[in-house]
Amino acid sequence: MLSAVDQLLAEGYLETRRGSGTYVPRELPDELLAIRSDPGQPTEVHTPAGPLSMRGELMAVAWQGESWRRTPARPFRVGIPAVDRFPHDTWARIAARLRRQPAPELLIYGEPAGYRPLREAIAERLRSTRAVRCSPDDVVITSGAQQGFLLAAQLLLNPGEWAWVEEPGYPGIHAALTASGVRTAPIPVDGEGLDVTAGRRLCSKARIACVTPSHQAALGVTMSLRRRLELLEWARQADAWVLEDDYNSEFRYTGHPLASLQGLDSDGRVIYVGTLSKVMFPALRLGYVVAPAGLADAFAKSKAVVDWHAPTQLQAEVAEFITQGHLERHIRRMRTLYQHRQEVLVSEANRALGESLRVQPSAAGLHVVGWLPSGADDRQVARTASRRGVSVTPLSAMHMGTGEHRPGLLLGYACYGDADIMQAVLRLKVAFVEGLGESRS
Repeated sequence: MLSAVDQLLAEGYLETRRGSGTYVPRELPDELLAIRSDPGQPTEVHTPAGPLSMRGELMAVAWQGESWRRTPARPFRVGIPAVDRFPHDTWARIAARLRRQPAPELLIYGEPAGYRPLREAIAERLRSTRAVRCSPDDVVITSGAQQGFLLAAQLLLNPGEWAWVEEPGYPGIHAALTASGVRTAPIPVDGEGLDVTAGRRLCSKARIACVTPSHQAALGVTMSLRRRLELLEWARQADAWVLEDDYNSEFRYTGHPLASLQGLDSDGRVIYVGTLSKVMFPALRLGYVVAPAGLADAFAKSKAVVDWHAPTQLQAEVAEFITQGHLERHIRRMRTLYQHRQEVLVSEANRALGESLRVQPSAAGLHVVGWLPSGADDRQVARTASRRGVSVTPLSAMHMGTGEHRPGLLLGYACYGDADIMQAVLRLKVAFVEGLGESRS
């Protein structure tokens, strides 16, 4: 009997009054819960006690203007690989075996730097395919490349310091820097990549340069050897860092993948960031940082502060997938498929759209750039295309500066079959008639 009374007291169905006795309260817990969960009643919103912190304000606005990333997976959304062509049966067999009788070390807290066999597999792969100078001790597993960008910004830069970012470039890097209180200087990209001479002129106090040298994140150009050496020389003279986002380097359609910028660095100034999102599938959320000597420990400790470590069981599955050769076989198959799909898109778009959109083939990557007529509003065209069921990324969304820039669209093709591409081009043709008219009105 006593335990039942204690339970009712603990749950709020009874209350005691000192020197008086035990009573049923005026408001029972069920009544309070019913009020809060009543779908017919508007939810009362309480204003926070105070404003966000300075860093909170920066975090809250860092991703503004990125609504185009939340569009459905329909042509021609960028950044999505052919997830339906991933070897799911092979992946399932590896996962089932490891999860049927998991080793104890996969079920407890792991190393913040990441599961050792995965770091070994990644280091070996990067040495052989990307000419990256690294050992497993230099590799830190992150929750995607985006976390690597954020850790680098917060570890290496003080609030108020300057960073070079590509113009146009990847908004995720800009967001990581902005959220860390770092000021960004947009540096123009030309046919050889980021213009180092312009960077010296526009922002001589920069402490880091953020680049995508293998396949420029927006325009798709490859940074020339001359420009790479010039960038490393700037970093040495300025006592600065270079953050290399090795974006889509695996999918190169002419010759072999190019060597990394990090492999040319003899001063330990390049932080190399990569991801498995494009070569496997985006929901995996696993990336990696290759840190210069002496910095890997700091990256690992910072990773521990954020979320201790990436899921160990998942890391073990990826390690086996790589070491058994499945990843390289998948990449080879996808390279052939993506080259074909790009050819279909470029051919169909240029045939159907004519001067409305001139699409240029790309030597690498998962998207191409289509150039609009001068004076067109690429954001308006993108909105009109969305109403027609086609997702395109306006090139202006990749520009961080406020200067004039040529209007264009980014069109992803990797995830879409031939029929989907051809149908989407026809819908895009109708959207261009509407969108170009609206943008000029």
